[in-house]
Amino acid sequence: MNYGLGDFLTLIGSLGLFLYGMKLMSEALQKVAGDKMRSILSAMTSNRVKGVMTGVLITALIQSSSATTVMVVSFVNAGLLTLVESIGVIMGANVGTTVTAWLISLLGFKVSMSAISLPLIGLSLPLLFSSNRSRKNWGELVIGFALLFIGLQFLKESMPDIKNNPAILDFLTSYTDLGFGSYLLFAGIGTLLTILIQSSSATMALTLVMCNSGWISFDMAAAMVLGENIGTTITANLAAMVANTSAKRAARAHLIFNTVGVLWMLMILPYFLEGIADLNMWLGGGNPLETDPALAAQTIAAVPVSLSLFHTIFNVLNVLIMIWFAKFIVKVVTKLVPSDESEEEEFKLQHIKTGMLSTPEASLFQAKMEISLYAKHTKKMFSYVKKAFNETNDKNFSKLYDKVDKLEDENDDMEIQIANYLTHVSETRLSPVSSKRVRAFFKMVDDIESMGDSMLNITKALHRKREQKAWFPQEVRDNLNKMFELVDEALLIMFNNTETDFQDVLTKKAYEAEKAIDEYRTILKQQHLSDVKEKKYEYKAGIIYNDVFSECEKIGDYCINISQSISEMND
Repeated sequence: MNYGLGDFLTLIGSLGLFLYGMKLMSEALQKVAGDKMRSILSAMTSNRVKGVMTGVLITALIQSSSATTVMVVSFVNAGLLTLVESIGVIMGANVGTTVTAWLISLLGFKVSMSAISLPLIGLSLPLLFSSNRSRKNWGELVIGFALLFIGLQFLKESMPDIKNNPAILDFLTSYTDLGFGSYLLFAGIGTLLTILIQSSSATMALTLVMCNSGWISFDMAAAMVLGENIGTTITANLAAMVANTSAKRAARAHLIFNTVGVLWMLMILPYFLEGIADLNMWLGGGNPLETDPALAAQTIAAVPVSLSLFHTIFNVLNVLIMIWFAKFIVKVVTKLVPSDESEEEEFKLQHIKTGMLSTPEASLFQAKMEISLYAKHTKKMFSYVKKAFNETNDKNFSKLYDKVDKLEDENDDMEIQIANYLTHVSETRLSPVSSKRVRAFFKMVDDIESMGDSMLNITKALHRKREQKAWFPQEVRDNLNKMFELVDEALLIMFNNTETDFQDVLTKKAYEAEKAIDEYRTILKQQHLSDVKEKKYEYKAGIIYNDVFSECEKIGDYCINISQSISEMND
């Protein structure tokens, strides 16, 4: 079998197409997801059992656990699934892929998703050239989805042609009598084949072909199936190479889940296979472990169904065991894949999930915790604004500008989600105290969002300053840094007040901080008018300077508004 440079480049190109499809799909998901997609996925994966069932259903429909786990990685990358939720779906994908094994063993039939990929691209092509942004995003999503499957198909076809030349593996028959060593060897072969073919389903089909040809026994085939469970995790890990930290963790969780499952099964494999053989005979099939040469034909005929039984029961048992360790797996992968300091994780709801709690008071407590987190996120946003002001490198400034812009978009999204939740709460029967708190929460959320707008306006002013080359003298820079310190203090007091139980509100400190910002703004404005007349700096620099300290004063106003809202809840 010849495999030259052209074949190798084809392989690399196929991998590139696959990764590009995943990246396009992930980015399009972020654009089109919206609240509806988030709420559907949140409902489908709101607990571990629902997550597992979601994984089973998706994989049974598209008949590729690799594609399911790649999509899960892209969902995590797009912020649609949390790491814990993704683990449930990945576990379910392992069970869902057994449907393919049953179709192969019973019908010899397998649906190919790549067959509909080009028609999907054809259907979505008009959307791609649409002037409507929403339709264009949907077009990119469908094309990314289609390219993902085309990439998978090309990967299979561009690999060394082992799948269509099973006779190459005939030499393996001499390694089937090494005891536990044989199990490890054939598990390794199953892993390697799945990595090469990029499909555990295809490797399963190949394993069934080898069994039907009598080259390997049922127990060796079972060991290969275990190896295929490890090999199939490579696809998701390849996809995670271009994804964020959470997506990388989801892919590692898949690897850990499958590897641990294979290890415990290898320890009890001979006994487990005897149980599978007994079950198959009880169902009316033959004994796949029969060694009598006279019954070889019946033994070979019993292997496909027995192998499918083994595949299904093992994966179901592994899920039932490992589902209780989902949070532990999260801790492990969090340590294995530490956060990238240069990557800002997406801010999303943490306390408010789908639906309200049993009482309005409990729901409002959840809303309060979410608002406190919202305030903390906005306070952190201001730290990037300060860094942007003092940054001298244009490339680093652009990164900070993009980060503030992204955080402000997240701020807008959070305001909508929290406000929608509060609207649902307000439609229930509320006590006078709860009604007052709902009104206060609405005001607080609006002020926090406005605070984010002001922070983005400051960053935009700094961006104009660089574009117009309007440089500040050192005195102006010192003045603004001092203003930023005052704003920081006001933000800290505001955040501390959101974390109180509505009793120990630092009202006096909040007023003092806001007064200090107002007084300093007045000083800067008077000095600014005088400096402009004396031409201490260019007029265009003066406009930007005025914009920055004016926005700082607005942030101070929003801070005191929030503290007042909290204080008024007790009046």
